[in-house]
Amino acid sequence: MARTHILGFPRVGAHRELKFAQEAFWRGESDEAALRGVAKDLRNRHWTLQRSAGLDFVTVGDFAYYDQMLNLSALLGALPARFGFTPSTLTLSQYYELARGNTAQPAMEMTKWFDTNYHYLVPELGSQTTFDGGVDWFFDEIDEALARNLPVKPVLVGPVTYLYLSKTHESGFDRLSLLPALIARYAAILEQLRRRGIEWVQLDEPALCLDLEPQWLDAFAIAYDNLGACGVNVMLATYFDTAADKARLVAKLPVHGIHIDLVRAPQQLDVWRAVLPAPTVLSVGVIDGRNIWRADLRKIVRSLETLKTELGDRLWIAPSCSLLHVPVSLEAERKLDASVKSWLAFATEKLSELNVIARALNDGQPAVEQQLAAADAALDARRSSGAVVNPLVQKRVGAVTDDMAERKSGFAERNIIQRQSLRLPALPTTTIGSFPQTPAIRQTRAAFKRGDIGALDYLERIRAEIETAVRRQEALGLDVLVHGEAERNDMVEYFGEQLWGYAFTENGWVQSYGSRCVKPPIIYGDIYRPEPMTVDTTRYAQSLTERLMKGMLTGPVTMLQWSFVRDDQPRSTTALQLALAIRSEVSDLEKAGIRVIQIDEPAFREGLPLRKSDWAHYLEWAVRVFKISASAVADETQIHTHMCYSEFNDILPSIAAMDADVITIETSRSAMELLDGFGEFDYPNEIGPGVYDIHSPRVPSVEAIQRLLERACEVIPAERLWVNPDCGLKTRGWPETEAALANMVEAAKALRAKLAIEALSESAVPG
Repeated sequence: MARTHILGFPRVGAHRELKFAQEAFWRGESDEAALRGVAKDLRNRHWTLQRSAGLDFVTVGDFAYYDQMLNLSALLGALPARFGFTPSTLTLSQYYELARGNTAQPAMEMTKWFDTNYHYLVPELGSQTTFDGGVDWFFDEIDEALARNLPVKPVLVGPVTYLYLSKTHESGFDRLSLLPALIARYAAILEQLRRRGIEWVQLDEPALCLDLEPQWLDAFAIAYDNLGACGVNVMLATYFDTAADKARLVAKLPVHGIHIDLVRAPQQLDVWRAVLPAPTVLSVGVIDGRNIWRADLRKIVRSLETLKTELGDRLWIAPSCSLLHVPVSLEAERKLDASVKSWLAFATEKLSELNVIARALNDGQPAVEQQLAAADAALDARRSSGAVVNPLVQKRVGAVTDDMAERKSGFAERNIIQRQSLRLPALPTTTIGSFPQTPAIRQTRAAFKRGDIGALDYLERIRAEIETAVRRQEALGLDVLVHGEAERNDMVEYFGEQLWGYAFTENGWVQSYGSRCVKPPIIYGDIYRPEPMTVDTTRYAQSLTERLMKGMLTGPVTMLQWSFVRDDQPRSTTALQLALAIRSEVSDLEKAGIRVIQIDEPAFREGLPLRKSDWAHYLEWAVRVFKISASAVADETQIHTHMCYSEFNDILPSIAAMDADVITIETSRSAMELLDGFGEFDYPNEIGPGVYDIHSPRVPSVEAIQRLLERACEVIPAERLWVNPDCGLKTRGWPETEAALANMVEAAKALRAKLAIEALSESAVPG
């Protein structure tokens, strides 16, 4: 009998229950017991869903109060020494300080989980790191599920992936030197599982889908030669790409099961079939864990029938990866277009799809013919829908030429023109775009959405918020202002709501990090901009001030990456449609007198394929669509872009090829470390390295910011530097925002004065 399981389930709750419980705890409005109570309810609810769908296992250990990598660090006892916390007595308050920082320490570094929009907290390891054990939360959750007589399959990030994704700040320190101690700690964990009667444990090793150096490949043999003999069956899980090139290596490991992603890399199945040892289970990820379209169940069943005959009970059916990356359920979607809704499957619906596939394989297709026929009908309806293809868009895409991706002049010439036109000081100060989304702002948007207030009342309230943001920025002394984005619910959803080809959910929430949830829009058809989206608002903001006002847009790659994207045409084609829509908006902003326009691309690095052999194709079209979106303006108009929480050094030539006049990036958590690559590459355009972490409530001092800026000046010439926070300020409150920005402006002024004195001193030295 083919068995069914999942690699993980969304933890925030169908209505973001975990988010609200976290934030109440952070504000001091509830205690730890209340937060733990909400968490327990969510876990039990999600286990019940899995059992109700007929899955053979419930997955335990996929829950986290903030992040699964932080959870694992807490379990291993590998906490950053700079915080001074005792791992075994770590409290939830201390746990959150690791994630969010405190008055003494900045938060742990955060970056993207492979090529997803989920952010994990990067473990900090060094020569003093020990893995002596920490909190028992993981085992508490297992005991919780066992007490319900559930068939438990615990899950942890595997030791090699954990070590590979970690960082060290010690020069010359080799993280692999920690492998023996790390393996010993994992062995101790597996021993505790064995004592509890656990049959299977899932160890996630997505690093196997990367291009790995020989020493990291050797680490798998070292690790699993030990862990495979611990008395618990080990399911080694790979996902997000193919691991076929490591198949022979993995097949020799003493593990008991292997999971592969057949959604992202269906071609790898034949390789694994050829090398899979006779006793080993093969878990096939055939349901898309990262997108929300209904599966072609009949096609999947047919593709697995021969494999089922070959493997029998050794065949397991699963999603491609954890369902963390999709919303919880379609049940709460009351307003979504009925046709579009019928094409979708969120996490809960995907559990049912797994059940249908397994029953078809185990009992024969006639046993589930009704469900298979319903899936067929939904797929046929989607393919034949007239809402998918827009002739206006097809015509415009066909008219795209290469010169549409080029500015009139090169950066060097544009830079001279812009300096004369914009007349900004050295080290100009700005922000990334959004300002605090206060309760009043959210209430106004909600009231308008419900119909409680009319369009004119809504406009007046939003304009009042814009004027507040502008006046506060003027008082702070910022050089380039933003309107604050009070009218925007989300940087992708806001634009998607004004474009044809998009659909939207009410409760399609997905965790991005911690309590930050996003509601990705759904691209189901061709993208078209029927009218300007931001011009009136930006023009109004500019009318309030003599200072420069930035127009704020989301770029085509990020619009693509942070949406659920149609799977019936190449992603590059959809990205080009988005680029043409943004290009029209950029042109209209310029016509309205906006001389600085920011096209945010925080997801640019995220879209990079895991394998370097696939990079060139992606980077070619990603750079091209950004340039198409940005290149319809005169030399006098300054184009900015923003990227955050990613490693850029390996794609700097492509970032330079985007040819934005100014790029702003996140660098504060890494103490400007990310900037080093830009300096070594000799990045030619202007750059604003973030000088403080907006994801932490910590307000940095003037001196701390100035130190970071001075560090930046060692890498990038001061005349090409901007001063800005790491990211938008949407999630912060006004008091901390104003305090941090005031310090930022003061630090910029102090450094300008210092540099001017140094320049004067140097000019006075006799030659």
